[in-house]
Amino acid sequence: MDNVDAQIADKVQQLSDLELATLLCLVAEQHCIIQADEDSLDGLEQELRLIACDVFGLSSAVLHCSERTCLDDFSAAILTHADGDRHESSTAKHATGEHSDTLPKTKFPSFEPVRTSDPTDALGNRRIPNIVILRDLDSANHHVQIQTLELIRAKRIFTRTEVQAAPKRFLVIALLSKQSEKRLNSHLNDQFFISHYHAPQDGLPNSEEHEVDLDDASSASSVLHTSFLDVLPESRTDPHPLFPQESITTLQLLTSRTLISAPVLAYLHNITIYLRLHRFVSAPTITATATRHFRLLTRALAPLHALSYVPPSLVALAARKVYMHRILLVRPEEERSMQWGSDIEAVREAMVGVSVEGVVEEVLGAVEAPL
Repeated sequence: MDNVDAQIADKVQQLSDLELATLLCLVAEQHCIIQADEDSLDGLEQELRLIACDVFGLSSAVLHCSERTCLDDFSAAILTHADGDRHESSTAKHATGEHSDTLPKTKFPSFEPVRTSDPTDALGNRRIPNIVILRDLDSANHHVQIQTLELIRAKRIFTRTEVQAAPKRFLVIALLSKQSEKRLNSHLNDQFFISHYHAPQDGLPNSEEHEVDLDDASSASSVLHTSFLDVLPESRTDPHPLFPQESITTLQLLTSRTLISAPVLAYLHNITIYLRLHRFVSAPTITATATRHFRLLTRALAPLHALSYVPPSLVALAARKVYMHRILLVRPEEERSMQWGSDIEAVREAMVGVSVEGVVEEVLGAVEAPL
């Protein structure tokens, strides 16, 4: 690697887990699921918005989904004003289904709440931002999830008056609760590149940094602010982000040049086969799309580690990120050995304590890695 590539690799080592997940998706031009504990989602939402503007210089929008969120809510919330990178958010009412004119005031005092009562309100002057954060997407109804699938696959959404195209640099982040038992639509779920669980101990460095800056500013001006987001300007993209588009383009070029040897490629495919044939895994969840994402992630990880080739360790790391949100465990009555007369109570006992994480680790331990 030359000096420029080495500088990028050095910057990567300074990234937090959320920043690294976002970077990987931007390099691969794919989308991700971020999971966290329920009581951490508010802070995580703010952290992701700060990552978008400070680290990557990108615009963002947030939609809080519920089963009452409609397509008009979806379109109005994720379309931002074309005359600036204004951040907007919309929280769908969980209990009454009321629109945003009855919602609590937004944290941005200079912003008007997103109006969804008039679907044609100024949509012609809006555009899809670079990063769309869909909180509790698994709670959304079928129609909203299908609209999200259309947005991911075709990079466009249909409003009542026109078709809105997504920008070239575009990322959808599904922000989900780890405790939620709901699942995304299977086709939508398969389109997400990776999933990542953000543990509370990993912290929120961007939020903490901004809170410190606001504390200093408040001390100097004797003005109190309830939240660092209250003082964000309307146009909130950093003109000098840590990872500008040039760095992303360089990483994409390095990814395309990354080499995978035949033994490592065989190792990758053996992991896929072992997962598909595992007795407790529903085979249809190990899809062709997942395999493509698996290969792409292994290549994208290499330049982030200052490597021009893929070692087996990166393959194992990629497997943990690609398959965790995809694998669905079978029910005891559908377990493969039941076809040959196994006792269902014995199968139930064997499945006690089985988890998706445990299955992936079991497969990684069973498949022999090349030397």
